[in-house]
Amino acid sequence: MKLISWNLNGIRAAYKKGVYQNIIELDPDIFCVQETKAQLDQLSEEQSNIDGYNSYFHSAKRKGYSGVAIFSKDKPLNIVEGMGNERFDDEGRVITAEYENFKLYNVYFPNGKASKERLEYKMDFYNEFLSILKKDLLDGKNVIFCGDVNTAHSEIDLARPKENEKTSGFLPMERKWIDEAIDSGFSDSFRLLNPEGQNYTWWDLKTRARERNIGWRIDYFFISDSIKEKIISAAILKDIQGSDHCPIEIELDI
Repeated sequence: MKLISWNLNGIRAAYKKGVYQNIIELDPDIFCVQETKAQLDQLSEEQSNIDGYNSYFHSAKRKGYSGVAIFSKDKPLNIVEGMGNERFDDEGRVITAEYENFKLYNVYFPNGKASKERLEYKMDFYNEFLSILKKDLLDGKNVIFCGDVNTAHSEIDLARPKENEKTSGFLPMERKWIDEAIDSGFSDSFRLLNPEGQNYTWWDLKTRARERNIGWRIDYFFISDSIKEKIISAAILKDIQGSDHCPIEIELDI
């Protein structure tokens, strides 16, 4: 089974750039999208659907902001929008698809750079989400969560770690949360198979950082340890354009 995750930085703009064709050619079983920046009634039939896939959206109440979507060849057993907490769900950041053998969370985690209040919001979101994951593991579920986590885990995950030690996205408290997720029973799928550096998923467009590969690895597939032996491959598809992020991909024998 092949899964792809991509922060499109606006699904309507991405559609105009032809990114759907890239996805069709890659032929994933499940395609997870973050930062759709659109409500469903703002999308055309072609923008909200990909031929051969079932589509599910969770949008923010605020227009042009946040939002997540899942395109799935197989119809999930269940779809849940949000986490059951209005404070977070109003921003349209989580959509969950449950299948026979696993539960998939597609998440657009908050960015904490704007203010102290947004950093607090981000950490509260992190903690609420981790509590849900821990319950799933206690219930014996196989779990995958993916998306734009908005944090680089370790120094190898960004080009300029020293310069960003006090920047949200690489703060000790944010990185510690990823440690806690791993300690709770999850594995960073890319790092399981790819120990080398200079592999990034986001680059600042304003400074043309992508051309120089001055980036951050902030997009992830985390898989519960119960299925980590099922992983076949994990890749960063850095050559695919269309957003300030690039797609990430995993294949599992599941």
